[in-house]
Amino acid sequence: MTSMSMPIGQIAKNLRAVRERIAEACLRVARDPREVTLVAVTKTFPLCYIQEAWEAGQRDFGENRPEEGAPKIEAMTRWLAEQEGGGATGCCRPTWHMIGHVQRRKAGLVVAHFDLVHSVDRLRLAQKLSRLALEAGRQLPVLIECNVSGEVTKYGYQLAGWQERPELLQSFVEEMAGLVALSGLEVMGLMTVAPWLDDPEMVRPVFASLRALRDVLQERFPEVSWQHLSMGMSDDFEVAVEEGATMVRLGRAIFGPRPVSPGA
Repeated sequence: MTSMSMPIGQIAKNLRAVRERIAEACLRVARDPREVTLVAVTKTFPLCYIQEAWEAGQRDFGENRPEEGAPKIEAMTRWLAEQEGGGATGCCRPTWHMIGHVQRRKAGLVVAHFDLVHSVDRLRLAQKLSRLALEAGRQLPVLIECNVSGEVTKYGYQLAGWQERPELLQSFVEEMAGLVALSGLEVMGLMTVAPWLDDPEMVRPVFASLRALRDVLQERFPEVSWQHLSMGMSDDFEVAVEEGATMVRLGRAIFGPRPVSPGA
């Protein structure tokens, strides 16, 4: 263990509590909790935390930086192989989500190690991911990151106020036409990062806006499934679920306070 260690069993306890809260949020809006994928965000957390979450039944994990995530994915793969070699049951593997901003020069790491990218935010990145995926003999599932809150610190296609600004929507639809056509990618939906506010209800309009945008895109691009809305984090995931989230990205609610990265 490291100096960051949590009490034994605490991660499993936190996971149970989070899953109960997701189920309760679904119940409030007549949704099936099985529609919501919990992504445990392991950015800056050590391998032992991922292993404990895995043993508690967690199967989806998210990383923000390809260079940090790749070694963890490789280490987790080796650990699972050792568990199975030692007689442990379980032939499945984690699903790894890239949820952070991706630099084009790190696209190769993403294609090599991750199962789904939540943060495609520009056509040039999409084109490189598509080319590398085709070279690797795979089709990479992706979500399109949209900044519908207008926060200048957030990545994503700038779409704040898109419902009142048809020129924004038109420009986005034109870019989407090129992105959807990339054969190395499978577009599966949208992602957003909401502002961090004390009252989760204050960000409900952000989640509702992303859902409404998805509904418009379903009409414009019926060949795409648009099945996923990745939205909601530790402070606001219940509101996101009520507004239609199919993926929520939680770190602190599962693993506790996030340690400061070296050099941060």
